[in-house]
Amino acid sequence: MNNNKPAILLLGDGRIFHGGAFGSIGETTGEVCFNTGMTGYQEILTDPSYCRQIVTMTAPHIGNCGVNPDDIESDSIQVAGFVIKEETNIPSNWRSTQSISSYLYDHGIVGIKNIDTRALTRHIRDEGAMNCIISSIDLDAVSLKEKLAKIPSMAGLDLALEVTAKNSYTWAKNRTGKYLVAAIDFGIKRNILRLLESYGCNVTVFPAQCTADELLKFNPDGILLSNGPGDPAAVTYGIDMVKKILGQKPIFGICLGHQILALALGAKTYKLKFGHRGINHPVRNNETGVIEITSQNHGFAVDLDSLPQNVISTHVNLNDGTSEGIRCKDIPAFSVQYHPEASPGPHDSRYLFQQFVDMMHA
Repeated sequence: MNNNKPAILLLGDGRIFHGGAFGSIGETTGEVCFNTGMTGYQEILTDPSYCRQIVTMTAPHIGNCGVNPDDIESDSIQVAGFVIKEETNIPSNWRSTQSISSYLYDHGIVGIKNIDTRALTRHIRDEGAMNCIISSIDLDAVSLKEKLAKIPSMAGLDLALEVTAKNSYTWAKNRTGKYLVAAIDFGIKRNILRLLESYGCNVTVFPAQCTADELLKFNPDGILLSNGPGDPAAVTYGIDMVKKILGQKPIFGICLGHQILALALGAKTYKLKFGHRGINHPVRNNETGVIEITSQNHGFAVDLDSLPQNVISTHVNLNDGTSEGIRCKDIPAFSVQYHPEASPGPHDSRYLFQQFVDMMHA
């Protein structure tokens, strides 16, 4: 599909990559980032945390397993664009129902292939995350620069409202769990809901803008703050809601939910140079000394120096020393920056769901 049509990727600092059209023919903009996972591209494509981001895969061959209707983390593709080195036209997997290129085409997602993704990744590492534009309809660099100049920076953007559910809903029909959980949807991944259910929870999902009064009226045993896209400091309604429920219900935060909990407790967040995205990031559990290999997808981090006295750092990233988890000393609330549901990724951190259940039981 679109095998011979040229495409161009232009970065915010002017660097240009020439390649071929991939997926849908058209034009797209977003913040470019890279993911170091060798597999799991379908879960990555459908992860709401990638809203308005153009994802570069560092693994050279993408599409080997095709795509299927089961390995999705939301109802649709969430990335703004997709960048790969080499496409696999003939997938080999008994679960596959279509190729990755046709999957992107069906969802109207513009991508680019046949570029040096190693060079692009190294450039992002050196210069930091920045906006970019991919086009297979306009190959004029001057024209593309003018279009790109109009795109806002990720810093300060509240994107949770773009991906959250419109209304609350119950997850799964088999409601035989012991604990009632309210999951706040800032861009929640389905595997978080699947795992909560497997740990004996009946889950009701609430939109990002739900109020503390609504939640307390619902009276859950615990509250999960989900992952999601954008700048956590811009999610002011979520921070205010968490401030009002602190100490009233057990809270478990994941990724954006970790940052929102930290902000509600009085800490600060900042934008990372190029973020953490992949399925092999080493994290040390400060309380046990155990090293966990984790799945990650975030561009912002909690400032460890800003943690208040009643909050302790439970996990730290071994690559750069950034915050990966916190716990309150005086109220039942904890969170992690990485993805314990790991879809895709290792299962080292699934004990955190049991920790949440134990907190609700207590």
